[in-house]
Amino acid sequence: MIGEFSQIIICTALAGLAMPVGGLIACLERIRPNWLEEEFRHTLTAFGGGVLFSAVSLVLVPEGIQGLSWPLVGVAMLTGGFAFLFLDEALSRRGTPAAQLVAMLADFIPEALALGAAFASQHSIGLLLALLIGLQNLPEGFNAYRELTASARLSRCRILWGFVLLAALGPLAGISGRLFLTEHTLTLHMLMLFAAGGILYLIFQDIAPQAKLERRWAPPLGAVAGFLFGLIGQMLIVG
Repeated sequence: MIGEFSQIIICTALAGLAMPVGGLIACLERIRPNWLEEEFRHTLTAFGGGVLFSAVSLVLVPEGIQGLSWPLVGVAMLTGGFAFLFLDEALSRRGTPAAQLVAMLADFIPEALALGAAFASQHSIGLLLALLIGLQNLPEGFNAYRELTASARLSRCRILWGFVLLAALGPLAGISGRLFLTEHTLTLHMLMLFAAGGILYLIFQDIAPQAKLERRWAPPLGAVAGFLFGLIGQMLIVG
């Protein structure tokens, strides 16, 4: 049991630390020429969208629908979609400079809860979720850092240390999922589908429009690469 909890803590911590790593990449001086930096940023955003889509299609939905009737599946996914819609609208009305940051945490926490619970029954699913969470947190950390430095009066060090502290929420959520959701499979599956609905909303409302760049081929290929990373991870870890 101790070994299992240690694995949950390590996996969720590493997945969460991808946020400050993304921020460190964003700390780099502007890439020259300007068109290259713009294409890199859009490609990284598209890559994150591809990873998110792979998490939905390969893990969250296939695992979440097990044992659930279609009305419950619909309720869970629509609730997730509407929850993220209201969150998005609230952030837009307030004009907050941390929309990317809040969105990053809004999908990180439910997935970390599901990861912790998944370790009890399917160790391989937990590892796959950790991989996908880390891959999606990297571009989200990059975008959140750029957003905060552009519109908030915070130093680089404060933002990066804040990301490190936020990463600590991963192990807390993972352990909570293992302790409280393992025996409640209905709740766990509903949570997975809730996260899937919210992620799908994010992909088509925020990520895909930001990733589009006229007359550039790298961003859409970045989305393909992101999904491919998730698929290869699923094949190697789950088999």
